[in-house]
Amino acid sequence: MKWERPLTIITVTAPAGRLSLAQGRRLAESLTDAVLVPEIGQQVAAARMGFQVHFHELPADCMAIGGQLLSDQESPRDIITVRIAVMNAAWPAEVRADVIRNVLAQLAEACGMQRPAPTWWVNFEIIAEGSWGSRGDVLSILQLLQSGVFTPERIKAIRAAISPSA
Repeated sequence: MKWERPLTIITVTAPAGRLSLAQGRRLAESLTDAVLVPEIGQQVAAARMGFQVHFHELPADCMAIGGQLLSDQESPRDIITVRIAVMNAAWPAEVRADVIRNVLAQLAEACGMQRPAPTWWVNFEIIAEGSWGSRGDVLSILQLLQSGVFTPERIKAIRAAISPSA
């Protein structure tokens, strides 16, 4: 099966040079996996194509913490933010919390740290039904449920969350 529909976009923003090429490679895979299983209910190689990871590097004079640019700090803080944008589906608080913990753990592991820095932040954003587009059209998670990548349990939960009468 060929899967080309987007489900999730993960954007990692960090100071320029903070992440090496090797760390980026590792994060591209591990951050995808951190969201993939909770989203579709299982590990399916074909579904990986629906996940994008974007790395956004900013110069130290374009990031600040505590009201002070990183470039002006004697010992700049380790700032990293991760934004996870997902299609509206069944995302109860405990699943979102698991995804956030998974992402922070994978980020720490890739950076060779025992635990995430306190200045790393993850934002989980659910894009409302009718607000996600690809291939020149607006998509619904409901259109993707027949793709064969979602487990029956996830299909049932998503249908209940999106269209309670479906």
